[in-house]
Amino acid sequence: MFHVKLPSRDVMARHADEKVTGARIHLPSRSVDPLRQVGRRLLMALGVLFLTVLIVYADRDGYHDNANGTVDFLDAAYYATVTLSTTGYGDIVPFSDSARLVNILVITPLRVLFLIILVGTTLEVLTERTREEFRLKKWRSHLRDHTVIVGFGTKGRSAIQTLCATGLRKDQIVIVDPSGKVIEAANLDGFVGVVGDGTRSDVLLRAEVQKARQIVIATQRDDTAVLVTLTARQLNRGAKIVAAVREEENAPLLRQSGADAVITSASAAGRLLGLSVLSPSAGTVMEDLIQQGSGLDLVERPVTKAEAGRSVRETDDLVVSVLRGHRLLGYDDPQASPLQLTDRVITIVRAAPVTPLTTPPED
Repeated sequence: MFHVKLPSRDVMARHADEKVTGARIHLPSRSVDPLRQVGRRLLMALGVLFLTVLIVYADRDGYHDNANGTVDFLDAAYYATVTLSTTGYGDIVPFSDSARLVNILVITPLRVLFLIILVGTTLEVLTERTREEFRLKKWRSHLRDHTVIVGFGTKGRSAIQTLCATGLRKDQIVIVDPSGKVIEAANLDGFVGVVGDGTRSDVLLRAEVQKARQIVIATQRDDTAVLVTLTARQLNRGAKIVAAVREEENAPLLRQSGADAVITSASAAGRLLGLSVLSPSAGTVMEDLIQQGSGLDLVERPVTKAEAGRSVRETDDLVVSVLRGHRLLGYDDPQASPLQLTDRVITIVRAAPVTPLTTPPED
């Protein structure tokens, strides 16, 4: 039986004020300038008011003022104001058939429009809620074979940057994190986020983990990673699960829990440190290979028709390994050549730079 070893000093999952009781899905928001919205509403209201004043003034002979019997421009503005605001003192009234007809067909609809503008804030909230529910339903219906990232810290963001560098679209990534502030940062980067504890099945179901193709577990604690792996594997038997742990002795437990690959962050960093001490240049090359999108990249791709039947050394790219079925063959393995059309090769290629994500919080 395996026991999870916890680091002696580990960062807590989140601050107490960031804890949430239920999972919520946050789609990337569309930026809206509130001052522009208020200004647009004000102009619309003034436009309706001015149009009403012109209509009343143009037909002023059909109106009667109880004070002096005539209606001038000021009286028309006064009548339009009290009419649109539904105050209606009754001191100025339409008496001709044309004025009353205009009030029925024109002034009344303008009054309704004016009231809608005045209560536009409430209507906008209702409309925004309906629009958000529609976007959420549309998102759920179109989401298939996506990638779920549990944990949006340093490791999670680096994993996402690597995935995006290989061509994965942002709308095919769903992030799960217990911090609302972290999910807000993810939304700013254009990702869909779910606020909640990734160890709970209802949270992962909101991220549509049952339809995901691959799951990346980049939590801050090893015990949390184990629980997330168990839950994710129970919900999705066919997804590829890759998990990160801090302590190497916890890696077998992750594999036993259902992870297809386990990355030990502390050991990997230690090996890179040791290599850099022995050979700084070799350490620089390894760091370059790990950092996707700049300098040299490790890329897995299928063998092309032109490469089939050739030796590993005859390809245009620098091949370091050949994946044939479930066997991983080194470039110097005699069985690696000639290449077969069903093979996949792991090559070193020159990469184009990738736009970095927002600076992540510390893990």
